[in-house]
Amino acid sequence: MKRVETIAEPDVILIGGGIMSATLGVLLYQLDPTLKIQIVEALAEVAKESTNPWNNAGTGHAALCELNYTKENPDHSVDISKAVEINEAFEVSKQFWAYLVGKKILPEPGEFITKVPHMSFVRGKDDQAFLKRRHKTMAKHHFFSEMKYSEDSKTIGKWAELLLDGRHPAEPIAATRAEGGTDVNFGALTRSLVDFLASKENVRVATR
Repeated sequence: MKRVETIAEPDVILIGGGIMSATLGVLLYQLDPTLKIQIVEALAEVAKESTNPWNNAGTGHAALCELNYTKENPDHSVDISKAVEINEAFEVSKQFWAYLVGKKILPEPGEFITKVPHMSFVRGKDDQAFLKRRHKTMAKHHFFSEMKYSEDSKTIGKWAELLLDGRHPAEPIAATRAEGGTDVNFGALTRSLVDFLASKENVRVATR
């Protein structure tokens, strides 16, 4: 829905109607409700680009399945420091959302976040060996201690049946599975946050 609402002499202008602007807007409002906030979105509605649930993985980047957060060193050890940092940041996000649910700013959690296991899957001996080392290192940290690892096709097939469909049984494969993963609907989350902001006297949302 098109909005042409503007506020005179805003203290803060947030460019873009995605999750970043929505989150920052709510944070600022919680810190200082007197701030005059203007949100500007080039599209007809908020949450239509990267924040749209069809345009992002929804993992929250919790580092439970993203292999690029665990760098392999020249000696083949695995550096998980970035994964720990990112997982911790996502936990802070969940705490913030829980606070907003308690304040009735957000709806019940089931409206925007769902428990979904996260998996990493590799093939080939080299990647299989890397994933095994990665799991061994990550499992020592309490953030990832429940992560499971398997090279067994039957086990992996139980986790994700389609991964085995048409695959040669002799091909080296491996997977990890983290039961504590989530799927976040950042679109629904953003709309709820923006709706809250738009209901305030000193906040305006302008779309094209």
